[in-house]
Amino acid sequence: MKTRTFIDQVEVEVRSGKGGDGSTSFRREALVAFGGPDGGDGGRGGDVVLRASTHVNSLISLYFEPRLFAENGVPGSGGRCFGRRGKDLVVDVPCGTLVTDVETGLLVADITTPGQKVIVAKGGAGGFGNVHFKSSVNQAPTEHTPGGVPEERRLKLELKTIADAGLLGFPNAGKSSLLSRLSSATPKVASYPFTTINPIVGTVEYPDFAQIRMADVPGIIEGASRGVGLGLAFLKHLERSRVLVYVLDMAGTDNRKPWDDYAILSKEIAEYNTELPERPFLVLANKMDKAAARKNLKRFVKETGVKPFAISCEPSLKDLREYADLKDYDGPVGMDVFLEERRRRGNPRPRAHQHLEEAPPPLHEMPDTTGDEIPAEALKFATFLKIDPPKKKSHPSRGNIH
Repeated sequence: MKTRTFIDQVEVEVRSGKGGDGSTSFRREALVAFGGPDGGDGGRGGDVVLRASTHVNSLISLYFEPRLFAENGVPGSGGRCFGRRGKDLVVDVPCGTLVTDVETGLLVADITTPGQKVIVAKGGAGGFGNVHFKSSVNQAPTEHTPGGVPEERRLKLELKTIADAGLLGFPNAGKSSLLSRLSSATPKVASYPFTTINPIVGTVEYPDFAQIRMADVPGIIEGASRGVGLGLAFLKHLERSRVLVYVLDMAGTDNRKPWDDYAILSKEIAEYNTELPERPFLVLANKMDKAAARKNLKRFVKETGVKPFAISCEPSLKDLREYADLKDYDGPVGMDVFLEERRRRGNPRPRAHQHLEEAPPPLHEMPDTTGDEIPAEALKFATFLKIDPPKKKSHPSRGNIH
Protein backbone atom coordinates (compact mmCIF):
# COMPACT_ATOMS: atom_id res chain seq x y z
CA MET A 1 0.00 0.00 0.00
CA LYS A 2 1.33 3.43 -0.94
CA THR A 3 1.98 5.63 2.09
CA ARG A 4 0.91 9.24 2.43
CA THR A 5 3.55 11.85 1.67
CA PHE A 6 1.83 15.12 2.60
CA ILE A 7 -0.25 16.01 5.67
CA ASP A 8 -1.44 19.56 6.38
CA GLN A 9 -3.76 18.90 9.35
CA VAL A 10 -3.23 16.71 12.40
CA GLU A 11 -4.25 16.43 16.05
CA VAL A 12 -1.58 15.71 18.65
CA GLU A 13 -1.52 15.03 22.36
CA VAL A 14 1.17 16.98 24.21
CA ARG A 15 2.33 16.51 27.79
CA SER A 16 5.16 18.29 29.53
CA GLY A 17 7.45 16.65 32.05
CA LYS A 18 6.48 16.28 35.71
CA GLY A 19 8.66 18.14 38.19
CA GLY A 20 10.98 16.03 40.31
CA ASP A 21 10.06 15.60 43.98
CA GLY A 22 12.10 17.22 46.71
CA SER A 23 14.11 15.01 49.06
CA THR A 24 13.95 14.53 52.83
CA SER A 25 17.44 13.63 54.02
CA PHE A 26 19.76 14.31 56.94
CA ARG A 27 23.50 14.44 56.99
CA ARG A 28 24.95 11.39 58.68
CA GLU A 29 28.73 11.49 58.78
CA ALA A 30 31.32 10.40 61.30
CA LEU A 31 32.77 13.12 63.54
CA VAL A 32 30.17 15.59 62.29
CA ALA A 33 27.72 16.56 65.01
CA PHE A 34 24.34 18.05 64.23
CA GLY A 35 24.63 17.48 60.51
CA GLY A 36 21.15 18.79 59.86
CA PRO A 37 18.88 18.47 56.82
CA ASP A 38 20.47 18.18 53.38
CA GLY A 39 17.67 17.07 51.07
CA GLY A 40 18.03 18.53 47.59
CA ASP A 41 15.43 19.95 45.23
CA GLY A 42 13.88 18.12 42.33
CA GLY A 43 14.54 19.13 38.75
CA ARG A 44 12.07 20.97 36.59
CA GLY A 45 10.09 18.98 34.00
CA GLY A 46 10.84 19.41 30.34
CA ASP A 47 8.80 21.65 28.03
CA VAL A 48 7.15 20.70 24.75
CA VAL A 49 8.33 23.23 22.17
CA LEU A 50 7.25 23.72 18.56
CA ARG A 51 9.96 25.27 16.36
CA ALA A 52 9.43 26.71 12.90
CA SER A 53 11.79 25.23 10.32
CA THR A 54 12.28 25.86 6.62
CA HIS A 55 13.51 22.28 6.18
CA VAL A 56 10.06 20.81 6.91
CA ASN A 57 7.14 21.20 4.51
CA SER A 58 4.57 18.82 5.97
CA LEU A 59 3.11 17.58 9.26
CA ILE A 60 3.54 13.95 8.26
CA SER A 61 5.95 13.14 11.11
CA LEU A 62 3.31 14.17 13.66
CA TYR A 63 0.68 12.18 11.78
CA PHE A 64 2.57 8.95 12.49
CA GLU A 65 3.71 10.01 15.99
CA PRO A 66 0.94 12.16 17.54
CA ARG A 67 2.05 11.83 21.16
CA LEU A 68 4.57 14.44 22.25
CA PHE A 69 5.75 13.75 25.80
CA ALA A 70 8.66 15.61 27.39
CA GLU A 71 11.00 14.10 29.99
CA ASN A 72 10.17 14.26 33.70
CA GLY A 73 12.45 16.03 36.14
CA VAL A 74 14.72 13.91 38.34
CA PRO A 75 13.95 13.85 42.09
CA GLY A 76 16.42 15.39 44.52
CA SER A 77 18.58 13.33 46.86
CA GLY A 78 20.69 13.62 50.01
CA GLY A 79 23.86 15.65 50.27
CA ARG A 80 22.00 18.62 48.81
CA CYS A 81 22.06 16.95 45.41
CA PHE A 82 19.64 18.68 43.09
CA GLY A 83 17.76 16.62 40.52
CA ARG A 84 18.51 17.08 36.85
CA ARG A 85 16.05 19.05 34.76
CA GLY A 86 14.01 17.06 32.26
CA LYS A 87 14.97 17.47 28.63
CA ASP A 88 12.75 19.64 26.46
CA LEU A 89 11.02 18.03 23.52
CA VAL A 90 11.59 20.28 20.48
CA VAL A 91 9.51 19.43 17.41
CA ASP A 92 10.13 21.08 14.03
CA VAL A 93 7.02 22.20 12.15
CA PRO A 94 6.67 24.07 8.84
CA CYS A 95 6.40 27.84 8.77
CA GLY A 96 2.73 28.77 8.57
CA THR A 97 1.46 26.28 11.16
CA LEU A 98 -1.61 27.28 13.17
CA VAL A 99 -1.87 25.70 16.63
CA THR A 100 -5.36 25.50 18.16
CA ASP A 101 -6.57 24.00 21.44
CA VAL A 102 -9.07 21.25 20.62
CA GLU A 103 -11.15 21.62 23.79
CA THR A 104 -11.48 25.41 23.88
CA GLY A 105 -11.05 26.19 20.19
CA LEU A 106 -8.71 29.08 21.05
CA LEU A 107 -5.68 29.89 18.91
CA VAL A 108 -2.52 28.95 20.83
CA ALA A 109 0.10 30.14 18.34
CA ASP A 110 0.66 31.14 14.72
CA ILE A 111 4.14 29.94 13.79
CA THR A 112 5.37 31.98 10.83
CA THR A 113 9.00 33.05 11.33
CA PRO A 114 11.88 30.58 10.75
CA GLY A 115 13.44 29.65 14.07
CA GLN A 116 10.41 30.82 16.06
CA LYS A 117 9.84 28.72 19.20
CA VAL A 118 6.54 28.33 21.01
CA ILE A 119 6.15 26.47 24.32
CA VAL A 120 2.83 24.63 24.06
CA ALA A 121 3.20 22.67 27.33
CA LYS A 122 5.29 24.02 30.21
CA GLY A 123 7.08 21.58 32.50
CA GLY A 124 6.17 21.25 36.16
CA ALA A 125 8.32 23.02 38.77
CA GLY A 126 10.73 20.98 40.84
CA GLY A 127 9.84 20.27 44.48
CA PHE A 128 11.76 21.72 47.42
CA GLY A 129 13.89 19.48 49.64
CA ASN A 130 13.78 19.64 53.45
CA VAL A 131 16.85 21.88 53.48
CA HIS A 132 14.51 24.79 52.71
CA PHE A 133 12.37 24.22 55.83
CA LYS A 134 15.02 24.39 58.56
CA SER A 135 14.77 27.19 61.08
CA SER A 136 15.70 27.96 64.66
CA VAL A 137 12.51 26.32 65.90
CA ASN A 138 12.55 23.44 63.38
CA GLN A 139 16.09 22.14 63.17
CA ALA A 140 15.15 18.68 61.89
CA PRO A 141 12.37 19.24 59.31
CA THR A 142 10.90 16.26 57.55
CA GLU A 143 8.83 18.26 55.10
CA HIS A 144 9.40 18.38 51.39
CA THR A 145 7.22 19.33 48.44
CA PRO A 146 6.33 17.14 45.48
CA GLY A 147 7.13 18.15 41.93
CA GLY A 148 4.68 20.23 39.93
CA VAL A 149 2.09 18.44 37.83
CA PRO A 150 2.68 18.33 34.05
CA GLU A 151 0.61 20.29 31.57
CA GLU A 152 -1.39 18.09 29.24
CA ARG A 153 -3.56 19.20 26.34
CA ARG A 154 -4.76 18.19 22.91
CA LEU A 155 -3.82 20.44 20.02
CA LYS A 156 -4.82 20.75 16.40
CA LEU A 157 -2.07 21.73 13.97
CA GLU A 158 -3.05 23.11 10.57
CA LEU A 159 -0.57 24.11 7.89
CA LYS A 160 -1.21 27.12 5.68
CA THR A 161 1.72 27.48 3.32
CA ILE A 162 3.60 30.78 3.44
CA ALA A 163 4.65 32.04 0.01
CA ASP A 164 5.20 35.37 -1.68
CA ALA A 165 3.18 34.26 -4.70
CA GLY A 166 0.48 31.62 -5.06
CA LEU A 167 -0.13 29.97 -8.42
CA LEU A 168 -3.76 29.11 -9.10
CA GLY A 169 -5.41 27.81 -12.20
CA PHE A 170 -7.33 24.96 -13.73
CA PRO A 171 -5.76 21.48 -14.01
CA ASN A 172 -3.20 21.15 -16.77
CA ALA A 173 -2.76 24.91 -17.08
CA GLY A 174 1.03 24.63 -16.73
CA LYS A 175 1.54 25.69 -13.10
CA SER A 176 3.97 22.86 -12.31
CA SER A 177 5.92 23.52 -15.50
CA LEU A 178 6.17 27.19 -14.59
CA LEU A 179 7.43 26.41 -11.08
CA SER A 180 10.03 23.95 -12.36
CA ARG A 181 11.20 26.50 -14.93
CA LEU A 182 11.64 29.35 -12.43
CA SER A 183 12.97 27.44 -9.41
CA SER A 184 14.81 24.30 -8.40
CA ALA A 185 11.58 22.60 -7.35
CA THR A 186 10.78 19.31 -9.06
CA PRO A 187 6.99 18.95 -9.21
CA LYS A 188 5.47 16.19 -11.27
CA VAL A 189 4.85 17.36 -14.83
CA ALA A 190 2.64 15.33 -17.16
CA SER A 191 0.14 15.85 -19.99
CA TYR A 192 -2.88 14.83 -17.91
CA PRO A 193 -4.74 16.88 -15.25
CA PHE A 194 -4.31 16.67 -11.46
CA THR A 195 -0.66 15.73 -11.56
CA THR A 196 -0.19 17.99 -8.52
CA ILE A 197 -2.00 16.55 -5.49
CA ASN A 198 -0.32 18.56 -2.73
CA PRO A 199 1.13 22.08 -2.47
CA ILE A 200 4.72 22.51 -3.63
CA VAL A 201 6.83 25.55 -2.77
CA GLY A 202 9.78 26.64 -4.88
CA THR A 203 12.28 29.46 -4.34
CA VAL A 204 12.98 31.85 -7.21
CA GLU A 205 16.41 33.45 -6.93
CA TYR A 206 17.43 36.64 -8.73
CA PRO A 207 20.98 37.51 -9.89
CA ASP A 208 21.62 39.60 -6.75
CA PHE A 209 20.53 36.57 -4.62
CA ALA A 210 17.20 38.11 -3.63
CA GLN A 211 14.60 35.37 -3.23
CA ILE A 212 10.84 34.94 -3.46
CA ARG A 213 8.83 31.85 -2.56
CA MET A 214 6.26 30.60 -5.05
CA ALA A 215 3.60 28.01 -4.15
CA ASP A 216 1.87 25.68 -6.59
CA VAL A 217 -1.46 24.30 -5.35
CA PRO A 218 -3.54 21.54 -6.98
CA GLY A 219 -5.77 22.54 -9.85
CA ILE A 220 -9.00 24.36 -9.01
CA ILE A 221 -12.22 23.45 -10.77
CA GLU A 222 -15.68 24.99 -10.73
CA GLY A 223 -17.29 24.47 -7.33
CA ALA A 224 -13.98 24.20 -5.47
CA SER A 225 -15.17 26.66 -2.81
CA ARG A 226 -18.00 24.22 -2.02
CA GLY A 227 -15.74 21.20 -1.75
CA VAL A 228 -15.72 19.94 -5.34
CA GLY A 229 -12.47 18.25 -6.33
CA LEU A 230 -9.31 19.03 -4.36
CA GLY A 231 -9.84 22.79 -4.25
CA LEU A 232 -11.43 23.14 -0.80
CA ALA A 233 -8.66 21.19 0.90
CA PHE A 234 -5.91 23.30 -0.64
CA LEU A 235 -7.42 26.74 -1.21
CA LYS A 236 -6.34 27.60 2.33
CA HIS A 237 -2.72 27.47 1.18
CA LEU A 238 -3.37 30.63 -0.84
CA GLU A 239 -4.55 32.67 2.16
CA ARG A 240 -1.00 33.68 3.15
CA SER A 241 0.18 34.52 -0.38
CA ARG A 242 0.99 38.21 -0.83
CA VAL A 243 0.32 38.09 -4.58
CA LEU A 244 -2.03 35.78 -6.47
CA VAL A 245 -0.89 34.60 -9.90
CA TYR A 246 -3.61 33.35 -12.26
CA VAL A 247 -2.12 30.83 -14.70
CA LEU A 248 -4.36 30.37 -17.75
CA ASP A 249 -4.05 27.89 -20.60
CA MET A 250 -4.36 30.41 -23.42
CA ALA A 251 -4.16 27.62 -26.00
CA GLY A 252 -7.60 26.38 -24.86
CA THR A 253 -6.65 22.72 -24.40
CA ASP A 254 -9.65 20.34 -24.22
CA ASN A 255 -11.90 23.03 -25.76
CA ARG A 256 -11.53 25.31 -22.74
CA LYS A 257 -12.14 29.05 -23.00
CA PRO A 258 -9.51 31.11 -21.13
CA TRP A 259 -11.85 34.03 -20.49
CA ASP A 260 -14.39 31.71 -18.87
CA ASP A 261 -11.64 30.06 -16.80
CA TYR A 262 -10.54 33.44 -15.50
CA ALA A 263 -14.11 34.34 -14.50
CA ILE A 264 -14.61 31.00 -12.74
CA LEU A 265 -11.32 31.28 -10.84
CA SER A 266 -12.15 34.78 -9.67
CA LYS A 267 -15.59 33.63 -8.53
CA GLU A 268 -14.26 30.61 -6.60
CA ILE A 269 -11.63 32.71 -4.83
CA ALA A 270 -14.21 35.30 -3.82
CA GLU A 271 -16.64 32.68 -2.52
CA TYR A 272 -13.95 30.98 -0.47
CA ASN A 273 -12.51 34.14 1.12
CA THR A 274 -13.84 37.62 0.41
CA GLU A 275 -10.46 39.14 1.29
CA LEU A 276 -8.50 37.29 -1.40
CA PRO A 277 -9.84 39.24 -4.44
CA GLU A 278 -8.60 42.48 -2.85
CA ARG A 279 -4.98 41.34 -2.92
CA PRO A 280 -2.55 42.21 -5.72
CA PHE A 281 -2.69 39.75 -8.58
CA LEU A 282 -1.02 38.97 -11.89
CA VAL A 283 -2.48 37.12 -14.87
CA LEU A 284 -0.29 34.82 -16.98
CA ALA A 285 -1.27 33.69 -20.46
CA ASN A 286 0.62 30.41 -20.64
CA LYS A 287 1.40 28.18 -23.65
CA MET A 288 1.79 31.14 -26.00
CA ASP A 289 4.07 29.01 -28.18
CA LYS A 290 0.97 27.27 -29.58
CA ALA A 291 -0.86 28.70 -32.58
CA ALA A 292 -4.32 28.65 -30.94
CA ALA A 293 -3.09 30.80 -28.07
CA ARG A 294 -2.46 33.84 -30.30
CA LYS A 295 -6.09 33.93 -31.44
CA ASN A 296 -7.44 33.37 -27.93
CA LEU A 297 -5.24 36.11 -26.48
CA LYS A 298 -6.98 38.82 -28.50
CA ARG A 299 -10.40 37.63 -27.47
CA PHE A 300 -9.34 37.30 -23.84
CA VAL A 301 -8.32 40.95 -23.72
CA LYS A 302 -11.60 41.90 -25.37
CA GLU A 303 -13.76 39.81 -23.03
CA THR A 304 -12.04 40.64 -19.72
CA GLY A 305 -10.25 43.95 -20.31
CA VAL A 306 -7.09 42.45 -18.77
CA LYS A 307 -3.77 42.38 -20.58
CA PRO A 308 -1.98 39.30 -19.20
CA PHE A 309 1.71 38.44 -19.26
CA ALA A 310 2.27 36.36 -22.38
CA ILE A 311 4.69 33.55 -21.44
CA SER A 312 5.76 30.09 -22.46
CA CYS A 313 7.52 27.45 -20.35
CA GLU A 314 9.45 26.11 -23.32
CA PRO A 315 13.13 26.74 -22.43
CA SER A 316 14.24 26.69 -26.09
CA LEU A 317 12.33 29.87 -26.98
CA LYS A 318 14.55 32.94 -26.93
CA ASP A 319 12.23 35.65 -28.22
CA LEU A 320 8.59 34.80 -27.58
CA ARG A 321 7.29 38.05 -29.07
CA GLU A 322 8.86 37.27 -32.42
CA TYR A 323 8.13 33.52 -32.35
CA ALA A 324 4.45 33.92 -31.43
CA ASP A 325 4.03 36.98 -33.69
CA LEU A 326 3.05 39.26 -30.80
CA LYS A 327 4.40 42.45 -32.31
CA ASP A 328 0.93 44.02 -32.28
CA TYR A 329 0.30 43.02 -28.66
CA ASP A 330 1.00 45.99 -26.38
CA GLY A 331 0.90 43.93 -23.17
CA PRO A 332 3.91 42.46 -21.30
CA VAL A 333 5.62 39.53 -22.98
CA GLY A 334 8.23 37.11 -21.66
CA MET A 335 9.23 35.32 -18.48
CA ASP A 336 11.83 37.95 -17.56
CA VAL A 337 9.23 40.71 -17.66
CA PHE A 338 6.97 38.69 -15.36
CA LEU A 339 9.79 38.10 -12.86
CA GLU A 340 10.70 41.76 -12.78
CA GLU A 341 7.09 42.75 -12.16
CA ARG A 342 6.80 40.09 -9.46
CA ARG A 343 9.92 41.47 -7.80
CA ARG A 344 8.58 45.01 -7.96
CA ARG A 345 5.40 43.88 -6.20
CA GLY A 346 7.24 42.06 -3.40
CA ASN A 347 10.51 44.03 -3.22
CA PRO A 348 12.61 41.19 -1.71
CA ARG A 349 15.99 42.05 -0.23
CA PRO A 350 19.20 40.21 -1.13
CA ARG A 351 20.17 37.48 1.30
CA ALA A 352 23.22 39.45 2.45
CA HIS A 353 20.90 42.20 3.74
CA GLN A 354 18.12 40.07 5.22
CA HIS A 355 19.48 40.20 8.77
CA LEU A 356 19.85 43.98 8.73
CA GLU A 357 17.14 46.15 10.25
CA GLU A 358 17.86 48.86 7.68
CA ALA A 359 19.63 49.03 4.35
CA PRO A 360 23.42 49.45 4.43
CA PRO A 361 24.84 52.94 3.78
CA PRO A 362 26.11 53.75 0.27
CA LEU A 363 29.61 52.58 -0.57
CA HIS A 364 30.97 56.08 -1.23
CA GLU A 365 30.54 56.81 2.50
CA MET A 366 32.78 53.91 3.56
CA PRO A 367 35.92 55.11 5.44
CA ASP A 368 39.44 54.42 4.21
CA THR A 369 40.50 50.80 4.88
CA THR A 370 43.97 50.86 3.29
CA GLY A 371 45.78 51.46 6.57
CA ASP A 372 47.11 48.95 9.08
CA GLU A 373 43.87 48.96 11.07
CA ILE A 374 40.33 48.79 9.70
CA PRO A 375 38.02 51.36 11.32
CA ALA A 376 35.07 50.01 13.25
CA GLU A 377 32.71 52.09 11.10
CA ALA A 378 33.73 50.02 8.07
CA LEU A 379 32.04 46.94 9.54
CA LYS A 380 28.65 48.49 8.75
CA PHE A 381 29.41 47.95 5.07
CA ALA A 382 30.26 44.25 5.54
CA THR A 383 26.67 43.09 5.05
CA PHE A 384 27.70 39.44 4.91
CA LEU A 385 28.68 39.60 8.60
CA LYS A 386 25.99 39.07 11.21
CA ILE A 387 27.41 40.60 14.38
CA ASP A 388 25.27 39.80 17.42
CA PRO A 389 25.84 41.30 20.89
CA PRO A 390 27.49 38.91 23.37
CA LYS A 391 25.12 36.76 25.35
CA LYS A 392 24.81 37.36 29.05
CA LYS A 393 26.24 34.57 31.16
CA SER A 394 24.07 33.28 33.98
CA HIS A 395 25.43 33.13 37.52
CA PRO A 396 26.55 29.62 38.63
CA SER A 397 24.15 29.74 41.56
CA ARG A 398 21.21 30.06 39.17
CA GLY A 399 21.60 26.65 37.64
CA ASN A 400 18.43 25.25 39.21
CA ILE A 401 15.63 27.71 38.55
CA HIS A 402 12.13 26.86 39.67
